[in-house]
Amino acid sequence: MKRIITLFFTLSLALGMAATAMAGGPPPKDLLKGYFIEVDEAARTVQFDKGGSAALTTLHFNENMSAEDIRLNKKVMVSLDTHAGDNVIGDISIMFMDLPAKKILALIMIGLIGGLLSGFIGSGGAFVMTPAMMSLGAPGAIAVASNMCHKFPKAMVGAFKRYKYGQVDIKLGLVMAVTAIIGVEIGIRIQKVILENWGNAGSNLYVSAVFVGVLVVVGGVIARDAYKMSKGDGETKVPKLALALMKLNIPPMMNFKVAKVRISAWVTIPVGLLTGMLAATIAVGGFIGVPGMIYVIGATATIASATELVIAFIMGAYGSTQWALAGLVDIRMTLLILSGSLIGVQLGALGTTYVKDHIIKIVMAAVMLIVAVSRGAKVPGYLADVGALEALDPQVTAVLNSVSFWALLAALGSAGGLITYFMIKGMIIARREERKSGLETVHG
Repeated sequence: MKRIITLFFTLSLALGMAATAMAGGPPPKDLLKGYFIEVDEAARTVQFDKGGSAALTTLHFNENMSAEDIRLNKKVMVSLDTHAGDNVIGDISIMFMDLPAKKILALIMIGLIGGLLSGFIGSGGAFVMTPAMMSLGAPGAIAVASNMCHKFPKAMVGAFKRYKYGQVDIKLGLVMAVTAIIGVEIGIRIQKVILENWGNAGSNLYVSAVFVGVLVVVGGVIARDAYKMSKGDGETKVPKLALALMKLNIPPMMNFKVAKVRISAWVTIPVGLLTGMLAATIAVGGFIGVPGMIYVIGATATIASATELVIAFIMGAYGSTQWALAGLVDIRMTLLILSGSLIGVQLGALGTTYVKDHIIKIVMAAVMLIVAVSRGAKVPGYLADVGALEALDPQVTAVLNSVSFWALLAALGSAGGLITYFMIKGMIIARREERKSGLETVHG
């Protein structure tokens, strides 16, 4: 396994560097990254340092700005309003937020709970962590990039842990990862186009809208499936769609021994592409990758959730290289959430050995639907930021922000609580059965 992990890491970095020529290069002319140095309130201008240029650039206020909107000596992203004239500021976003003690503790706890989810359901837990970082004040693009950067070392730990339990199908993970990397490249380009045209406000809107749409659809399907399983015997049944796709004899056909699936390699392509695209655009691919492997490819929830960690490792290493080259990774947030998630992922992986498949699905669906409410409450405000809606009343904004905050807390609390409860319950039942088996052996 150690050799395989080394191969994954080397391959991911090599692919990342090979794509540098495509994904790198200078930033677009209407998107600047750097520091405000000096403000001239009378002239309504500000001197801007791009960070790598000796000469300063003079930027002009837009009609709605004042000197109070400028924060000196903080790294910012500035979107220029090309329709208003040369070097007119359109939007300003502080790239790297301040981190007082409360936010540091919050990020560690977010990482811990995200790690629990990652180890338990296979998704990187990013559908909790990305919204949480945005709620703490991180711009959407920074939250996505930093979250993806923390993902691959955590996924490596989780994959190794669950490999020892016999739950990882390495071959399936590698096949999925090949197309997922292509999806990552597409997703990164989508985010760059959004930043170039609509700035950070557009990125926040895009991240939140995609979160809501995907979480509601996928969470609803998984919740219905988990309910049906809980009413039956709790045993896993191969979905009808997967059974139908297994009958397609389109070469090359592939056998996945651990997943106990034989299917055309072409069936895995759309699942891998969507996994990579979502991972790069909103730092979440697992809640497409895991259901995709369950409902399309036909793997069990346990095998799918474990194998997704292999894919997350490869995608994370590749995507992190690209985001780092773009200068959008906040290494402080990355390390803080990683410190908590490395512990959580091992606890979550341990929990999967004591629960049935439908329990994993119940936890996944519950957290997804609650997070959808949290992100959905922010969408009206983001629509107003990009001019698609009129400015919201301050009281309405306060209510929506409150709903988003408390829903996110509920998601984090329910994730930690449900996983802990089912893990302890499963351990108690397992030990009880072991003692009973031991007594029967003695008396037999």
